Amino acid sequence: MSPRDWIAAEEARDRLGVRAQTLYAYVSRGRVQVRPDPGDPRRSLYRAADIAALSQRKSRSRKVSDVAAGAIAWGEPVLASEITTVAGGRLFYRGRDAIRLAETETLEAVARLLRGGHGAALKRTERPAPPQAPDMRTRAFLALALRAGTDPPARGRQPLALAVEAATLLDVIADAIAGEVGGGAIHNRLALAWGQGPGGPGADLIRRTLVLVADHELNASAFAARVAASTGASLSAAALAGLSTLSGPRHGGATAAVRTFAAEAARLGPRQAIADRLVEDRALPGFGHPLYPEDDPRAAALLDRFRAPPELAALREAAREVTGLAPNIDFALVAVCEALRLPADAAFALFTVARCAGWIAHAIEQGQTDALIRPRARYVGPEPELG
Repeated sequence: MSPRDWIAAEEARDRLGVRAQTLYAYVSRGRVQVRPDPGDPRRSLYRAADIAALSQRKSRSRKVSDVAAGAIAWGEPVLASEITTVAGGRLFYRGRDAIRLAETETLEAVARLLRGGHGAALKRTERPAPPQAPDMRTRAFLALALRAGTDPPARGRQPLALAVEAATLLDVIADAIAGEVGGGAIHNRLALAWGQGPGGPGADLIRRTLVLVADHELNASAFAARVAASTGASLSAAALAGLSTLSGPRHGGATAAVRTFAAEAARLGPRQAIADRLVEDRALPGFGHPLYPEDDPRAAALLDRFRAPPELAALREAAREVTGLAPNIDFALVAVCEALRLPADAAFALFTVARCAGWIAHAIEQGQTDALIRPRARYVGPEPELG
């Protein structure tokens, strides 16, 4: 292999016309391979072919079919929505800064905002007891599945009826996570279930987390919810479709990957754990985000509110010094749960309850379009035997 197959960071950045953080983001997403410089182990070299491919992709004019295919993976927008956007490195819910909303609002208030509703919530106060299961994850799936099996289709329903169902459904998923039917704000109910004082600092940190995780544009789970909703399915069925995507390691398993990385750092030391992953061309879970070339504002807003456990704080500092990458919301979720000493699956639970607000909003908006989501496949299999 020629030495010119690998180039230094400065040359890689110049060829792409990007800053160091963006180059490291490409590495963390697996788009650029990296290895230590044999002449200086403290420096890294980047695969020239990967840099060339990225540069060509940025500059060339692509066919419509190529653009459409690329849009599926962090590409161009594929449908119109008024709910959430990322602009200028900031997250907005219907035009309002999510970081500012997290200062004062509850998940319930943000859920109404995401749905485009106003005023006090209307919901059913009488709800069945949550399913009996030993873990929060199973209870969440069962609660939505039971509703999805009996709730009527959303298509053609009155907006007020859907609003009541939406607010109730958010309570149903909170009941499932908490393990009992409760009243009051969702963050206080979760705090009480997890040994935190309602209204205390722990409850407030849970509230902020729920607000900041409530929606994130057209991610995998939101898109799944919209596909289900486009068929006219019930809100609970759409939410179940969203929840189902969390069973995969590349969405719902993100916090578990952060815990694995943190365990490696605790065992080997942060810098060695980072170096091992870079040499093996593996991502650094919990650091960097394709939509935020600089810092993930959600993570920054949370991490500024409490003292992260020492081992996680050391990993955060080492990652920034070695790669320039800042922690993302997955790292912040794990840090919150560790700092509050919440149950092992609390990060998944917080994400599920919060994101259910977004799934419901996307389902309602998709239903209002009255359009079926049905993309075409670009066939690349054997030539059809015509005639």
